[in-house]
Amino acid sequence: MTIDEIIEKALSEDIGDGDHTSLSTIPKDAKGKAELLIKEDGILAGIKIAEKVFKKVDENIAFKALLDDGAKVKKGDIAFVVEGNSISLLSAERLALNFMQRMSGIATATRKIVDKLDGLNTKVLDTRKTTPNLRVIEKEAVVIGGGENHRMGLFDMIMIKDNHVDFAGGIAKAIESTKKYLKEKNKDLKIEIEVRNFDELNEVLKTGNVDRIMLDNFSVIEMKKAIEIIDGRYKTEASGGITIDTIREYAETGVDYISVGALTHHIKSLDMSLKAV
Repeated sequence: MTIDEIIEKALSEDIGDGDHTSLSTIPKDAKGKAELLIKEDGILAGIKIAEKVFKKVDENIAFKALLDDGAKVKKGDIAFVVEGNSISLLSAERLALNFMQRMSGIATATRKIVDKLDGLNTKVLDTRKTTPNLRVIEKEAVVIGGGENHRMGLFDMIMIKDNHVDFAGGIAKAIESTKKYLKEKNKDLKIEIEVRNFDELNEVLKTGNVDRIMLDNFSVIEMKKAIEIIDGRYKTEASGGITIDTIREYAETGVDYISVGALTHHIKSLDMSLKAV
């Protein structure tokens, strides 16, 4: 789903057959001006999407961005100013805020984790643990915060996890079946496989034919040993049980990526409001 499609569906959900409160209380030709007030320190995200929301409601609204996506903001900052038909401004207000608060919360959390890895080569990845139908927006917020996107969905990368291995009858069978499938379907997709212990890791190394190995729920000591065993033959990813307090230790093992599901599924929105001026 594209951003434009998300906005259209969200406006339809919110406005329905009309913003009857605004329509019933405000003259239809009334003009107004408002500014977005930041009420909490963090990383700003969603400016461009907020502009799309206002323009989708009323293309005549004047939108002036004062700050850019990715900017560090503090309480009291003004992110943008909008001016135009008062009813249109109010009809777009809540949706623009919802997107920006959620995205800024994700970007802020991402930046905190990325900053923990300053000076190291390890990249922070998001996951598919996103709000249904809002994935493209939430993943954009991760990038704004300094992280990188993992696969977008089930369609753009092969990710062989523990259940796939168990249902397939083992690691070798899962990989062999995947290679056969990709050849039959004429698809060129990267292959990542999850391992839970050193026995599984050794089996993957023996089988080969993958692009990345995910080391799931390994301790820091185990991670370091695994990275040494892999010895640069494949890209590596750490996942599971990693917190903001331990992520640098994991990164110092030399792992290429660390995926953090909490970037999108366990987030506090950044506080902000639209105020008439």
